[in-house]
Amino acid sequence: MNTPPRSGISMLIPDFPFPYDEYLAHPDGLGSIPREHHGTQIAVVGAGMSGLVAAYELMKLGLQPVVYESAQLGGRLRGARQPGTDLPVADLGGMRFPRSARALFHYIDILGLDTTPFPNPLTPASDSTVIEIAGRRHYAESAADLPPMFHDVATAWQDCLEERAHFRTMRRAIADRDYATVKRLWNELVPVLDDMSFSHYLATSNAFSALPFEYREAFGLVGFGTGGWDTNFPDSMLEILRVVYGGAEDDQQRILGGAQRLPQLLWQYAPRQLAHWPAGTSLASLHGGSPRGAVRRIRRADGPGGLGGPIEVTDRWGRTAGYPAVVATCQSWLLSARIDTDESLFSHPLWTAIERTHYMQSSKTFVVVDRPFWKDIDPDTGQHVLSTTLTDRLTRGTYLLDDGPDKPALICLSYTWNDDALKWLPLDVDERVRLMLHSLKQIYPNVDIASHIIGDPVTISWEDDPDFMGAFSDNLPGHYRYQERLYTHFMQDRFDPAHRGIFLAGDDVSWTGGWAEGAVTTGLNAVWGVMTQLGGKTSAANPGPGDRFDELKPVRLA
Repeated sequence: MNTPPRSGISMLIPDFPFPYDEYLAHPDGLGSIPREHHGTQIAVVGAGMSGLVAAYELMKLGLQPVVYESAQLGGRLRGARQPGTDLPVADLGGMRFPRSARALFHYIDILGLDTTPFPNPLTPASDSTVIEIAGRRHYAESAADLPPMFHDVATAWQDCLEERAHFRTMRRAIADRDYATVKRLWNELVPVLDDMSFSHYLATSNAFSALPFEYREAFGLVGFGTGGWDTNFPDSMLEILRVVYGGAEDDQQRILGGAQRLPQLLWQYAPRQLAHWPAGTSLASLHGGSPRGAVRRIRRADGPGGLGGPIEVTDRWGRTAGYPAVVATCQSWLLSARIDTDESLFSHPLWTAIERTHYMQSSKTFVVVDRPFWKDIDPDTGQHVLSTTLTDRLTRGTYLLDDGPDKPALICLSYTWNDDALKWLPLDVDERVRLMLHSLKQIYPNVDIASHIIGDPVTISWEDDPDFMGAFSDNLPGHYRYQERLYTHFMQDRFDPAHRGIFLAGDDVSWTGGWAEGAVTTGLNAVWGVMTQLGGKTSAANPGPGDRFDELKPVRLA
């Protein structure tokens, strides 16, 4: 089993520190709905992780989720494999999942998926790491092998977190589930740091301002945990704090067989405890094997006497169905850019928040190689011939993935973000690989990577995908108010009736864009919202996110 221990750090979000892992694990379940609503159809737009979690839990309550999907099952948990082979799966979207993502691991565990440590830089799962800055190459098999400058950078990072962000105290409070302390510290930080960028926070810290600029530059390249973070320098510092407080950069795992197995198996999984439905029911069986097609329109139907009726969803083939509730888990931009959405379904402030969502660009390129040859030792240097690589060249981050010494393996030649990702956007896959191999040749002049490549390379630029238009949301300074509106949208008791019944979910609605944990938890928020709308309720022994909202709700800025 992969279940993380109950004690210790978790991705408990300080804005709304609701313990979703405890809610999911409780024997009373997530709640119940009145028997007369059993079998009621609820639309779920998007079959990514958030949509599938929402659909799965709605099914367990006795409702009938109707899932719509425009592309592939799994959303950004998408994998690619050479057709007709059993070669390794390249994770084009999410590929590394922190153990602290307790709600996500709830589903990984019930599906019996195996995980293994992701070979991040300078971790035991990575045999060696090469950091190359300004043409200078540093080889390390552990952090202790790096020059003193990098240790000074790591110390400065920890010190600057402690200066203004109460890092140790907040981590302890999160580990202890001390909600009062979490809320007190965070509610004080939000108005101070909302308008401050990550870069400004570093530059004005006592720790980094005492060091030469080159140290901050090196921090941008090496970052913390997974690699360079200078592409996040324009982000609100609050975004970064949520990641480090919750241990999202620590102890990351990859799913054996590819991350796409998680949504695929959840789609097919028949839970033991089901209301209304017969044993053996799964999402797949309720849909005849596959979800409905892409959504083209969402509108409110006219009800009796001119009052608002059900919400109608029209798919790509022109089929229209009405639903008492809709869970929209697609990238929120699509509600205005790709889906003809009735403007009256959302308030004007919420539309503003949707439109102001800031998405990161991201690009990955993989090649399959005949074996993990990077484990070979160069007889002249005594070093591995190829290493996990962080560089200021075009490739930025190169990751090496294998499942054994005698099996074909994967190289993620380049994993880039924002401006670095946009440099690859106009190029086809062959040109991308050519330039990547050229860059890596400057770092490893004696290694012929191309001689090991088998099959065709695969690549993705998420900003070029019309069903996503970006990799994930990442708030800029001043965006807290927008995120607070999006996240709290599941609490609809005070909404105008015209704005009720459609629930936003997905990681871009969460406080942690780009993390599957945020997709899971916002999907659970939407389930609570639908259940409550239909007259359902949670067990008194297992209150849901809406039941504890007033206690834990995000601070609202003036």
